[in-house]
Amino acid sequence: MKTFGGPVLFLDRADINTDEIIPAKYLTEITKQDLKPYILEDLKLEGFDPKGPKTKNARVVVSRANFGCGSSREHAPWVFEVNDITAVVAESFARIFRQNMFNCGMAAIELPKADLDLIFSHAGDADASMTIDIEAQTLTMSGGGQQKTFSFELSPFDKALVMAGGWVDYADTKY
Repeated sequence: MKTFGGPVLFLDRADINTDEIIPAKYLTEITKQDLKPYILEDLKLEGFDPKGPKTKNARVVVSRANFGCGSSREHAPWVFEVNDITAVVAESFARIFRQNMFNCGMAAIELPKADLDLIFSHAGDADASMTIDIEAQTLTMSGGGQQKTFSFELSPFDKALVMAGGWVDYADTKY
């Protein structure tokens, strides 16, 4: 079974769009794996390096509201998938991006702004990591010698998609 969590990449901005997640010029690549080096290439955020170790080591992205807005391309979740990022945590998501995450077997977790503010307080911690329990619908933020657990909600269907590994695996068990 897929595990969720690990080192956190903090992207402290709202409205990160799919063109910033994976630039449109790469949409002609033949395989998902071909997208890998271009993750977040066009994201402009002070101090952020898309080719740096924080991006390469990340398994969870934490951001602000309306994450994944813009075009409805599946390539945006795919570039996370091929970079071993299994979850994005944000205040809210663009509807299609969120569903594409679930369809690919990844978690798109919404938390209230106050909870995200607490999580972002760990952005400077070199050891910032997150453990996510999809079944229990909890995530635990660790960093700076502290730990805090948050609850989140997933619809039963979205939870089933994530637990199955995505839409294709879910359909294989049901149809």
